[in-house]
Amino acid sequence: MKKAIFGIVVLSLALFGCGEKKDAVVVPAKGDAAAGKVIAEKSCKACHGENGGGVAPAIPHLAAQREAYLLASLNEYKNGKRTHAALRDIATQMSEADLRNVAAYFSSLPPVVASATQDVKHTSPYETGKALAASCVKCHGEDGNAKTPGTPTLAGQQPHYLVAAILEYHRDDRKATTMKSVTLDDRLDVEKLALYFAAQTPVQRAAPAKGDPVAGEALSAMCGGCHGARGVSVDSATPSLAGQDAQYLGKATRSYRTTRQNWGMQRYVANLGEKDIDNIVAFYASQTPKAGDQIPSSIQELATKCNHCHDQQDNPAMAAPKMNGQDKDYLVMALRAYRDGKRESTTMHNMSFPYSNAIVEGLASWYASQPAK
Repeated sequence: MKKAIFGIVVLSLALFGCGEKKDAVVVPAKGDAAAGKVIAEKSCKACHGENGGGVAPAIPHLAAQREAYLLASLNEYKNGKRTHAALRDIATQMSEADLRNVAAYFSSLPPVVASATQDVKHTSPYETGKALAASCVKCHGEDGNAKTPGTPTLAGQQPHYLVAAILEYHRDDRKATTMKSVTLDDRLDVEKLALYFAAQTPVQRAAPAKGDPVAGEALSAMCGGCHGARGVSVDSATPSLAGQDAQYLGKATRSYRTTRQNWGMQRYVANLGEKDIDNIVAFYASQTPKAGDQIPSSIQELATKCNHCHDQQDNPAMAAPKMNGQDKDYLVMALRAYRDGKRESTTMHNMSFPYSNAIVEGLASWYASQPAK
């Protein structure tokens, strides 16, 4: 089945693939692992253990990590490109030779093997979202394709928009008793639910009972700037309108005159007559629905794209880190830091910028659950 994005993520999902511009990789001189061991036992063992494994959550495992990546990371702490007071202090006291030696030492260690009690169970936000969607089936259909007039289709809808809409119902910014009664425990659950529905394939709804689609097309020029050509949005925060239920579209459009808060929509709708709205609705309802963006159908598929850089076993100079078996909390922290611009890497920022916290959590748990190598 064709899948659509949850990336609260573009949000153009070409960003899920590797960017064309790669961060520069310089092949480092080989360090002395024996000399590095002496430094590591003095300065690194308290946090990274005798075996190179993090001693607490959110502390990364360094054992068997790529030497080039370890050296690049140490230099980033030394140069202030990564923010960690203790690590910056330790790194600034090391010479370039010391840094190379420490990197050589940790890379020479065997990978950390998690015990059964430490193993991380992978949970997919797609599957969790499907389970959460059970409470929505009665109105919106099992796959998000509603059949009841006046009820919107959620399948293939833009993910950021779905999250924002659900939260608006919870805050009572939108008036719907049924929707307000649907309670989710936290923001991550909302994101996972939206991810599931956004990943479904939308189907055409019934033809509109009134309105002139041809006249509506001419009036939709202003709408297309946000909602995309013929109502297929390419912005994950802006809803797709193509093939949506006509009754719902009409009600939603008119609500900007009364209860819904959106300055642009309120200003535009204020200048439309009733017939104009019916025509615009008829145009969009008669369009063929499709997902605005495409994403992998699972976290595993997304990880396959990440592995283009992170699983380069035949390139010792590759500065991208190994992630299999890494500490989950550290991976979550690192991915969010790249996404939010708190770590410098053009490639990683561009790739992670579309990721919601649900996707970050899913990717982290996937890699942490894999055997280190």
